[in-house]
Amino acid sequence: MIKSIGILTSGGDTPGLNAAIRGLGKSLLSEFKAEIIGFKDGFRGLMENRIIRLDSNSLSGILSLGGTILGTSRDKPHRMPFGNKVHDMTDVILHNYEKHHLDALVCIGGGGTQKNALKLVEKGMNIITLPKTIDNDVAMTDTTFGFDTALGISTSAIDRLHTTAHSHHRIIVVEIMGNKVGWLALGAGIAGGADVILIPEIPYDVEKIANAIMKRSRTGKPFSIVAVAEGALNITDVAPQDDDKEIKRSSGSSTIQLASELEKMTKLESRVTILGHLQRGGTPSARDRILATNLGVACTNQIKNGNFNTMLALKGDEITTVPLEQVAGIRKFVPLDHPWIESARKVNTCLGD
Repeated sequence: MIKSIGILTSGGDTPGLNAAIRGLGKSLLSEFKAEIIGFKDGFRGLMENRIIRLDSNSLSGILSLGGTILGTSRDKPHRMPFGNKVHDMTDVILHNYEKHHLDALVCIGGGGTQKNALKLVEKGMNIITLPKTIDNDVAMTDTTFGFDTALGISTSAIDRLHTTAHSHHRIIVVEIMGNKVGWLALGAGIAGGADVILIPEIPYDVEKIANAIMKRSRTGKPFSIVAVAEGALNITDVAPQDDDKEIKRSSGSSTIQLASELEKMTKLESRVTILGHLQRGGTPSARDRILATNLGVACTNQIKNGNFNTMLALKGDEITTVPLEQVAGIRKFVPLDHPWIESARKVNTCLGD
């Protein structure tokens, strides 16, 4: 009989975290009447034994709230900073896990959380993870909750920037989150009708971007929207490839530098808009609320079946499980033959290559 379950949220805040906590918590209470212990501020709260006991009252009214009622942090169990030093705190975490007689710990987070959770599995804990991140870069799942909300916010921003770009005959360079992968910039760029989309997976040539913008000007369109992922790379910044799938950066171009170069090359005034944390704040979309709730409920079923040390993943319309060791340390990049890439090219969007 399941008696006690722990929950924590880790990594960057993401729309839908509270929906996942609610879906998991309500289904656990309904199925087992289990004690639900929320640990504050991610793995640090688990290490420091800072808890919130979750009941039907504390789970009420949080479905539409952004952020996380548990708080979050980016602390790693095996590399926890104290002053100027870092320490392996997995033994302390194991002690707290056993102190609360947990039947399982549910970790809700992105790629880093999957790696951290695996460290705790290796200590003998029963772990299940739920994948969230606006970057959509967690491996082995079709999508992560938080992505749809951020995609909508980024698309809306591009829609609004069109009016200023058109009115003032400007290049508007809008920086979208995505340090390693380009799912968000690519999706928002397509949905918002950006004229140029730059993502980390496709290093760009500034001259080719400038030529595409000047071609638009010659056809009576003296303005352009450039959607750029924060981790997009100039071809001059790319180090020689090794066997890694991830493109290596050798120096640091910036969105502001890109805008300056485009202004000089095209003679069009350029402006930069950096969306930043706006993209992951506020009310989660209906789609993210549904996905997060479904993942929470599915997690209860896996706990009931004793199927631990897995991540829940969305495959089509079904939620399935993936062993954590198949997920941890693997990033989901945008494939160069992905339909979104093909669609962008066929509507004459410049991808900088």
